[in-house]
Formats: sequence, C-alpha cells, structure tokens
Amino acid sequence: MISFTNRVAVITGAGRGLGAGYARLLASRGAAVVVNDPGVASDGTATEATPAEEVAAEIRAAGGMAVAEHSSVATPEGGAAVVQKALDEFGRVDILINNAGILRDKAFHNLEWPNLDAVLDVHLRGAFYVTQPAFRAMRAQGYGRIVLTASNAGILGNFGQANYGAAKMGLVGLMNVLRHEGAKYDIKVNTVAPVARTRMTEEILGPAAARLDPEAVAPVVAYFCSAECAVNGDVWSVAGGNVSRFFIGRTAGYFKHPGGEGGLTVEDVAGHVDAIRAEAGYTVPGSVQEELQGMAPLLFS
Repeated sequence: MISFTNRVAVITGAGRGLGAGYARLLASRGAAVVVNDPGVASDGTATEATPAEEVAAEIRAAGGMAVAEHSSVATPEGGAAVVQKALDEFGRVDILINNAGILRDKAFHNLEWPNLDAVLDVHLRGAFYVTQPAFRAMRAQGYGRIVLTASNAGILGNFGQANYGAAKMGLVGLMNVLRHEGAKYDIKVNTVAPVARTRMTEEILGPAAARLDPEAVAPVVAYFCSAECAVNGDVWSVAGGNVSRFFIGRTAGYFKHPGGEGGLTVEDVAGHVDAIRAEAGYTVPGSVQEELQGMAPLLFS
C-alpha cells in the first residue's frame, strides 16, 4: 500500500479536472495538499470562481489535510507564493505537480504574439517559477518528487497548437535537465502526457472523450510522486486504462570516417537517408555523455 503520510504536496491548477483528481487521491492516502488554482477560465481570462477552495474543503470534509492557494503561476512572485504556502502551512514540500494550463489555439499563420506569451507564461515559465523554489526546498531536505505535464500535442504535434505544443515539449527539456541535477538529492523528476476528458480537451477529443476519464490519470501521477517511484526522467502517456512510455531514441545511422577520402558530403547524406532513419538497432541514451560514448567506437576506429 503506497502511502503519502507525512508528505506535503503542491499541485497547480488543482481546482478542476486532472489536478483536482490528483489532490483528492494524494490526500486520501495521507498527504497534506496545497490546492493551487486562481479560478480562471480555460483561456486564462479572469473569473470569480473559487475552485481551489471547493476542492480543499472537500478534502478536509473527508478527513484529509488541504489548503487553498490562489496565485497565478505565470509570474515569479506567484510561483514563489505557491510554494511558500506549503512551507508556511506544513513546514516542507515533498511533492510538486505542475498541472496548471490554458489554451489559446490558433493555426500558426494566425497566431498572435499575446497568445504565444500567455501560453508560455503558464505552461513553461510557470513551471520554472514554481519548480525552482520547490526544488531548492527539496534539495535542502534531501528528498523530492516533481511531476511535469506534457502533451501529445507537443510530442507528436497537433494542428493549431504551435504555442501549446512548443511549451509542452519545453517541459520535457526541463525534466531532462532536472533529473540530472536532482538525482544526488533523491529528487526524481518525471513527466505525464495525459489524454483525458477535461474542459480544455473535451471538444478536441470528440466521441472518445467519454472513454477518457481523467480519474484514470491520477494513479500514474501518484506513482511518480511516491517514495517507491523507480524511474527518473520518464515521459509516460496515460489514456483511459492504458499507460505507456514515450522516449527519444537514436538510430544506428550512417557513418563515414572523417579521415576518409573527402569526408562526409551532401551526396553521402542524400544517398543514405534510409539508413539514417532506420529504426532497427536504435539506442536510448540517458545523457549527452552516453550519446558521445556510444559514438566513440566509430569516431576512434
């Protein structure tokens, strides 16, 4: 039985949908939860809703521990305030789930820069603003679990979501760095790519939405948040009851020794596209150093 007793979790965008499900599950297993949500509409515009208060009250009514927090993650001050709430109320932060998000979809040729900035501010910069103070606290205490939220719109691409897709793949890059920087301090950083019915995705998913319950994502995120988590730097896709791993692989490719006659030419590249792209024999380097080590036998032959 995986327990979160004596753990403190900070969850952004936790007033509705996926984030609320994460908050309820972690709290039901003993975590004290900071439920962050400024109560805005799905495009980030202001509303008068107080969903964070509602989720926190629901958790407390069920016997759990939770407080609401209403800062926007889109500024450094807001990000710091979210983490400070956990430190003030519960004295530590063990878990951070970066879940906050908005949509400003437009075909790329019609994308206006304010809609690029708004999406980057919440998804990508917002993750930086919340994660840095949490990472510092985790580093000092020698333990932490961080979950970032990517999307198949970034990993695979989706029409009309250039701003959103770019922000989501930026989070994968952030994860890849933090998993190295945090490893020494037992800080594990993983990424979930959920395919689930939420107010942001219901229209995009169409008829499949009914089968993509957001509650099915919460167990995967909870595993990433647990002391029992055995992975670091993974991206897992979760859709309904299906859980799978996305990864970046490197093909064996084509090699022409740089000391050979003339070296590599444009024509060499054009003539070996199939070999360069062939998926058989791929590797999955865990770092820049591992990639270089994999190339060494060729370069020094």
